[in-house]
Formats: sequence, structure tokens, C-alpha cells
Amino acid sequence: MDGLRGLTADDPQWIGDYRLIGRLGSGGMGRVHLARSEGGRTVAVKLVKAELAAEEEFRDRFRAEVEAARRVGGRWTAPVLDADTEAAVPWVATGYIAGPTLSEVVGSAYGSAGSYGPLPEYALRRLAYGLSCALLDIHGVGLVHRDLKPSNVLLTIDGPRVIDFGIARALDAVGDQTQTRTGMVVGSPSFMSPEQVQGHRVGPASDVFCVGSVLAYAATGRAPFGSVASGVHAVMFKIAQEEPELADVPAGLRELIADCLAKDPAARPGPEEIAARLGPVPSGSAATPWLPAELIARLGQHAVRLLDTDTPPGGQPPTLTTTRVPTGPAPAPGATTEPRRRPRWLPLLATAVVAAAATAGAVSLLGGGGAEDSASEIPARFVGTWSGPVLRDGAPTGQQRRFVITNGKVGEVVANSTSLGATYECRSDGTLVSLTAHDGRPALRLDTKVVRSIPAGRCAALGEHILEAGSAGTLKWAAAGRTATLHRAGPAEERVPAGYLGTWQRPDADGHGSRRMTIKQAPAGSTVLTTVVVGPGLRCTAHADLYAAVDGKLTVGPPVADPAAPGCAPGGTSILRLNDDGTLHREFLGDDKQPRTYSRAE
Repeated sequence: MDGLRGLTADDPQWIGDYRLIGRLGSGGMGRVHLARSEGGRTVAVKLVKAELAAEEEFRDRFRAEVEAARRVGGRWTAPVLDADTEAAVPWVATGYIAGPTLSEVVGSAYGSAGSYGPLPEYALRRLAYGLSCALLDIHGVGLVHRDLKPSNVLLTIDGPRVIDFGIARALDAVGDQTQTRTGMVVGSPSFMSPEQVQGHRVGPASDVFCVGSVLAYAATGRAPFGSVASGVHAVMFKIAQEEPELADVPAGLRELIADCLAKDPAARPGPEEIAARLGPVPSGSAATPWLPAELIARLGQHAVRLLDTDTPPGGQPPTLTTTRVPTGPAPAPGATTEPRRRPRWLPLLATAVVAAAATAGAVSLLGGGGAEDSASEIPARFVGTWSGPVLRDGAPTGQQRRFVITNGKVGEVVANSTSLGATYECRSDGTLVSLTAHDGRPALRLDTKVVRSIPAGRCAALGEHILEAGSAGTLKWAAAGRTATLHRAGPAEERVPAGYLGTWQRPDADGHGSRRMTIKQAPAGSTVLTTVVVGPGLRCTAHADLYAAVDGKLTVGPPVADPAAPGCAPGGTSILRLNDDGTLHREFLGDDKQPRTYSRAE
């Protein structure tokens, strides 16, 4: 909120269903605005630069990255709530986090006025734990952040939050062209990994290196390989060739940070190891706040300003007086909007937040969560990825149902579901209708809309869906006479094991054609399999999405043929697994033909 500026004549009043309040900043991707939904939720809306939107390669990558980012759950990141990747100028809306950036708090390397300076060791441990947990969530859906830096880490009363995951990869799609045209660099030089500065392949270990740099900065107020003020190329050379400067890092964290900053990606600890090596970390509570009292007070001031900030008609700078709630379409240019009186609880809550921030012992008034948590109506126990087999009247149907549930409020899309059968795949968006109690347990009631059907026209929304908290950490799903017990999906189910990656081939039985399959890494719900069938007078290319990787097997949905390849025979859901002899076994559900065996292509 410290960087909030008023709207200008160039800013729209609305983006999608979100009414803009002010500008939060700008960067390589475009502008970032503070906005509110019609239901009153505060969000950050990122509007892509027009020149990037004109690049079809960027738009394709951006579309895929936003879809993957929607599936990132957990409390350590800013949830992706909404997006329009097909708009003339694409945009994405994320939950707004009412807290300063780490760069604003530490400040010395960025010249921030009123900064606190380096964090004490107990706060650094909590920061390291939160960043490692955020990486688990991000990497768990197949994303790599690629631009983890102090300005992408926000500090809240109950821990750090990571923002902007996945966007840098979309920028890479046009990086070579756009860098010359706009001077944009993907990544921040002082917080890049050796792989990035040398132009090598960037994987999850690159984010671990960046965590090491961020922690060193938080501990000392300086980037471990120097500031770009000494020259970008000098900093990049140090990152690639020299050791970091860690003399002022607390001794209890120096070894861990040094290991994160290993030049060899394979030598760096994984996020799980980072969390384990930190040992017991205070969770952040009224009894054990994770930040010094001065910073707790600042976070409270952020929350107060967020509650009481609005933009008057005409795009003037934000004031701290009246909150207007949109009740219909955006007003015409020059039109005025009648202010609505703020609810009585708003100034009372603001007063409570100030009191909570004044002493660390009153942090519990915020319920132990950041501002975006208090705005959510979805219990944390529901958030995440869930899957299980579908029953009808108690009998197995052979179908699978998968839900990805995110934070949100009534009237917002909070769930994406996939129904997978032997010959079809259906995807739906679920809008939260109500959060009701049933048999003493919370339940989500969703109104669903089909957003993808394979084959076209096959899928139906099934009316209202109900999700209830089950026993032993499960969810119970019911819709149109169908039920399922859903279990939380682990990170391993969200990505393709390394042994499957590459190109596989086999000849057709008649010897006159061939089939080639290429398997790539991508998160569940994205295309991982491309099949090319070549025969006399035929060349058919089709693509299939990953449903899950469970028990050493890949389940991929029905293939979708390229429109330019007429005559391709439709296929169904298939199961792939590696054989002991190094070949690949593929069988189709509901198909009585013999399984197909593929060998690695030379």
C-alpha cells in the first residue's frame, strides 16, 4: 500500500469485473492495479503490455502459465483468482496481500525511505521456512518461479507470501525479441541463478538459488553478489564464477544459505530439505510473533489503509474517506457514482487492526492470517487438489473425478474439476453458491459450467455439486446421483516422472507406417503427450493432457487431433507405464486390443 498511486487518464475504470482503485506499480510484464470485485474482495490486477499481447508466442505461453498458476494452492502464495488470456490486452487477477515487500522492509539496497533494515535471525528462519513451503506449492504443479526476488516476497503478520510465480516463463517466450525492443530482461540480475545468467536450462533448483540470495539480502541488507549499481555484467560474472559474500549472515543460517547458493544445481538442497534443516520454526502467533513489533505495527497500518481506501469518480488520487461498492455496469466516462455508506463494522475493524498492530500480543485479532485469508469464505482444509474414483448408486463407474479448489468468496469461481472416462474428458468451473453446514461439517455448494468437452458436446455440468469434509482428511463429493471420496493429491501426481520424458516409437502392425509419441514435462491438466501417426496418405497429429501420475503410471486423457489433420480416428484415455526392459507400455481404457509397446526413438 505504501506504493499505491492514483489512477491516471490512461487507466481504465474497470478490468473485467474488477473496479480499479489505484496503481501499485509496473514492471517488465505491464501495470499492476489495486482493484475490488463486485463482491468486495480486494485483488491485484496485472495488465499485460500491449506489445507483449501482440506476440502470439507470448500469449500462448501466458495462457498456459496462468492455467498452471491457478492450481497453485497453499497459504504461502497469492492465489490466482481470475484471468482473461484472450482479451485484446490480457490480464490476471490475484489475491491482494496487505503487506510490504521484503525490499521495502530491508530497504538499504533499494533506497526505500523508512525501511527497517536486516531481519533478526528468528524472523529469517520463518522467512526461509515460508519460502521453502511456497516453492513446494509452486513446483508441485510443474511451475518454476524464475524471478524470485525481494520485491516478489510480501510480508504478512503470519508469514511471507510469494507472488508472480510462472509469469517470467511466459516472458521468456518472446525474451529475445522483446529485450531488443523494450529493454526488458527476464529476471532480476542481482537475484538470478548461474543457469539464468549463462543461458542454460532453468529448473526448480534455480528457484532454490534465488531463495539463498533473498535470504542473504534479508539478513544483511545487501545482495550476496553485489548491486547492479556496480554494473549488470559484473554482477552476473560474480553469480556464475565467484563465491557469495555471507560474512554478515547469522552463523546459524550461513551454511544453509551457502548450500542454496551452490553453483551446481544438483548440489543445492530441495525445498523439503530446507524446511527440515531449519528445525522447529515458530508458526507466528499472538505468543510468538515472527517479526519485530515495529514491523507488526506497520503491517497493521497496511491493513487499515486497505480497508479504507477508494478512488473518487474521475480517476483522482485515492482518499481515505468513503468506500464505493459497484452495483452494476461501469459508469460512462464523466459519470458520477453515488457513494454508499460504509458498513459500521469497517471503521471498528480498522480500529481493532491498529490496536492489534500496536502490540505483538494482539496479533490474534486478525485470526492468524493475512488480509486475503480473512476475505476468503473457503476453509483452508478444502483448498488444494483432490481426486478419486466415481460411484453411481454405490457401484464403480470407471470414471475419475478431480477437483482443484482455491480460496474465494460466494459468487466467485473457486473450483476447477475434471471428469475422466474411457472415451471422454470434461472440465468445469465451479462458482461458490454457499458455504453451508451439513451434519456438523462445512460443505461447499457449487454451480458448475462446462468449459471443455472432449469430444465436443459430450459433457454436461450435472447441476449442483456438493463437497463436504470427510473423515481422515478426505472430501466427499456428490452430484446428480454420483459420489466420490476424494483424497488430497501429492506433488508427485502433478508431474511426469523423468523416465517417461522424450520420444518413443513403434511400427504399425502392417509395417507400412509408424507411430511416434513425444512426452514432455507439464503440470496436470496440461498437454504432455503428442502422438504422430504416419501411414500411406495419412499424417495425424494429436495431443493429450496429463490427468495424474500415480503408482508409477501415467494417466492421460483422450487425444485431440489437430484441425488440419482430417481423418484422424478418435482415441480414448490411456495408461502408460515403463517396462523393466526400458520400453514403454500403453493401453487404452475400454479397449480390448493388445497393449502397445514403444521403444525409445534414436
